Amino acid sequence: MQVLDTPPQIIRRRVNELLDQVGLLDRRNDFPQQLSGGEQQRLCIARALINHPPILLADEPTGNLDPDTSEEIFRLLEAINLKGTTVIVATHDNAMVDRMLRRVVYMCGGRIVGDHPAGSYYQPDECPYDEAAPAASGASSEW
Repeated sequence: MQVLDTPPQIIRRRVNELLDQVGLLDRRNDFPQQLSGGEQQRLCIARALINHPPILLADEPTGNLDPDTSEEIFRLLEAINLKGTTVIVATHDNAMVDRMLRRVVYMCGGRIVGDHPAGSYYQPDECPYDEAAPAASGASSEW
């Protein structure tokens, strides 16, 4: 925001709004290394939202998090979506995809192989488009 010559008082207000939105307002004076993995992930989400993007891309946002923290991150992404930001998540967390009941686009070998409006996670036995990695696939959920 400083690069865009945003006045300091607007920067402070926006930072506090986002820290509050992601549940980190009370940690605003802490350094990143003082935060847990889930808190660091929420901070990354806040940073991505600082300039009001129309789309948020989240690549494996719960990759190294415990199930409870993963649920918390997905609920946060859902709340962001409800406020008007399109959220696209790339994940292999099949349990979370199944619980969210959102649109799921399946990719295999860099190609779309399925699109379900209120989908569930699906992983094909083989990927016909990538012979080097026959079981490679992933799901992307768009809100």
